[in-house]
Amino acid sequence: MPSPDDPLCLALFQPEIPQNAGTMLRLCACLGVDAALIEPAAFPTSDRHFRRAGLDYLDHVRLARHASWRAFDLWRATSRRRLVLLSTRGATSYLDFAFRPGDVIMVGRESAGVPEEVHGAADAALRIPMRPKMRSLNVAVAAALVLGEALRQTGGFAERGVEGEFS
Repeated sequence: MPSPDDPLCLALFQPEIPQNAGTMLRLCACLGVDAALIEPAAFPTSDRHFRRAGLDYLDHVRLARHASWRAFDLWRATSRRRLVLLSTRGATSYLDFAFRPGDVIMVGRESAGVPEEVHGAADAALRIPMRPKMRSLNVAVAAALVLGEALRQTGGFAERGVEGEFS
């Protein structure tokens, strides 16, 4: 069972747009959230757009790379962490979900989300309520909204030092 001290983790499933991936990793660095990158990515992580979006924050994120979905799923099962998938097909609003420390919040590929196998393995599939006929938000924006709520619920914002650093 994950410890109450385990940080949340944002998992990027086979990201396709380097600017989005860099932005999400920068978000993780700034908020003290771990990150997991599930390969293959559609770009090399040395890509200039990826580096530019992440700026110098990429050196401050705890990033675990997983060679495949199966490798990631094995890690997650071994560490006994819940997989919380963000999906336009999600049955539950992220605002109605009870997040826990150590949860792994996953975003899918920008063009196609995640395959059925990944969807089926999720402990919860969450959606962001939107106006009718709107398809989806940018993946980095969606990650920021949901991570903010998850950190609020789990007290992740409470451990801030005087200079804004996590204790």
